[in-house]
Order: sequence, then structure tokens, then C-alpha cells
Amino acid sequence: MFPTITGRKIRNAIIGCGRISKNHFGSIEKHQDNMELVAVCDSDPAVLRDHVERYGVPGFSSLSELLDKSDCDLVTICTPSGLHPQMVIEAARAGRHVMTEKPMATRWKDGLAMIHACDEARRRLFVVKQNRRNATLQLLKRAVDEQRFGRIYMVHLNVFWTRPQSYYDSAKWRGTWEMDGGAFMNQASHYVDLLEWLIGPVADVQAMTGTLARHIEVEDSGVLNVRWRNGALGSMAVTMLTYDKNLEGSITIIGEKGTARIGGVAVNEIQIWKFDEPRDYDATVAESSYATTSVYGFGHPLYYKNVIDVLRGEAEPETDGREGLKSLEILIAAYCSARDNKTVSLPLEY
Repeated sequence: MFPTITGRKIRNAIIGCGRISKNHFGSIEKHQDNMELVAVCDSDPAVLRDHVERYGVPGFSSLSELLDKSDCDLVTICTPSGLHPQMVIEAARAGRHVMTEKPMATRWKDGLAMIHACDEARRRLFVVKQNRRNATLQLLKRAVDEQRFGRIYMVHLNVFWTRPQSYYDSAKWRGTWEMDGGAFMNQASHYVDLLEWLIGPVADVQAMTGTLARHIEVEDSGVLNVRWRNGALGSMAVTMLTYDKNLEGSITIIGEKGTARIGGVAVNEIQIWKFDEPRDYDATVAESSYATTSVYGFGHPLYYKNVIDVLRGEAEPETDGREGLKSLEILIAAYCSARDNKTVSLPLEY
């Protein structure tokens, strides 16, 4: 159904050269035998000029111009979240495969439109979920899949980070409903993804959010209650107000036959790993923990490996558009719950 790229390097163009883009430039460099950077795009002339000089590729001030003048196979979108839908749709209709950073969209209907556009154009849509590739979470996923927990009773996640007012003031789009979304939608998006990826389909969501300290449209803090279809109960606490630096990003799973906790600043440390029946890979648990100075972790190059394999026709996508919709659905349900002060049941549409 989807065209593949063989016999040459995959040509990638980066749209948006801001904070997260460095992870993509670095990933392309690590996979230089299979992928090459062929163009960059940014609306800021100074930023664009800097990246053109740094990487020695053509630069464009708009996606439309890039699509018209570049021979890229893949467009990687690192722009503000509110721009993702229109850019994905435009790129797909121009015959390009698309990779977009999280969240894929800030509105449910936009997420659906992105998938439909890529399906109609017969082009791949990849939604970046690099945390899934963390060694710590890969072990946790394996334990869940092998049913080592038995019946899962309780799940809890914390995202206790800090984003000062200067962070939101650094760009007009930050902290807005239209372009950014709040602490859940933006900063904690990858953790919301773990709710469904690890535990399974969500049945009910209850949420409360607050803008407690930052001068922004969206929430800087929130709490979430979850009931899964398998009967498990869970919760999530998120704040961008932690004093005086990022404290932790963690997940705890309590089950019939096991308890595990992955903590650290960004789920990078296995802190509890106890099961009634041992496995041979339990000895690698200590080795899987790693030091990190970034909440992004080191998953982008590993995510790129899957993208390359898919475009080569050698693998199925780990997180395509439909997989990305799962966390978007939970996010939209949480915001609806907080707004209307009620429980929201999934799916959003039947």
C-alpha cells in the first residue's frame, strides 16, 4: 500500500529548527548511512540562516516553498503543536512521508484529519514517541507483556518538572490553547502515552487542572484519575511548578504478582523491580538505568531506526498516526473532564 525507498539514502527535511530539532539533526547524523538531511525550514530568518550554514543544505522560510523546491522523501515537523495538522496534511498531499513531534495535534478532529490525509495520499505518518525506546521502559513493557504482574491493580505516574515564566515568555505560542496545550498536552504527553501503551485501552477519565502560578492560558498543573477496561485503576500528577528544578518523571505499577517503579528525572532509573517469579533478564535491570541531563532521554535515534526500516519496507511502524491518536484521545478526554467537571468515557466516538 505504501511506497518504499530502497537503493539510496532517505532524504529528510526538518521543519522548525527550535528546541527539539537538535534531537532530529543528531539522529540523522547517527543514521547517515541510510538517511541524509536535504533541507531545513524555519520562519525566523536568523535561525534559518544559522542552520543553513551549520548543515550546508538549502533553507526555506515556508513549508510550501520547501515542498515545491526540495526532493525530500520525508518531512519531519518540529514546529509548535498547533501547526502540526495543517503541515502534515500539506506534506502528505505533496507526496511526502511525514514524521511529527508530539502531540500530533491539539484537537481530536485534527488528529483524525491528519490520518485520513496520509491514508488518501498513501504516505506514512509517524508520531514521535521516543520514550518508548528507553531501555528502562522496554524492560517494563516486556514484563507487562509477559504478564509478570499477574492482574494489574494500580498504576501511578508523576511528572514533577519546572518551567519558569521565562520559558513561556520565550515565544508567543507557548502556553496557548491554539498552538501549545498545557502541562498534560505538551510536557507530559509522553507519559500520557504510557497509560495506553503499557496498560491497555482506557475506559474512563477524570481530571482537574489549574493555572496556579504561570501567566498562561493553559494549565501548569493537573491531576488525572483513570480506569482501564481491564479493571485496573490509576492516577497521574503533573506540575511544571516544582522548586527549583525538574524532580522526577516516574511510573509505578502494582500488580498481583509484582511491583515495579521506574523513576529518575525522566523514567531513566529502575528503582523497584520485584516479581514472584524471576527471569533471566532481571540481571540486566541495573544496567538499563542511565544518567540523563535531558527530559527527552536518548530514544530519538532508536525511533529513527524504526522509521528507516519502515520506509525501506522491512518493518511495521511502532508509532504511526493511529497509535498517536490513542494518547491524543486520552488528552482530549482529560481536558473535557476538567472543563465539564465530569467523568469522560472512551472511545470519544463510536
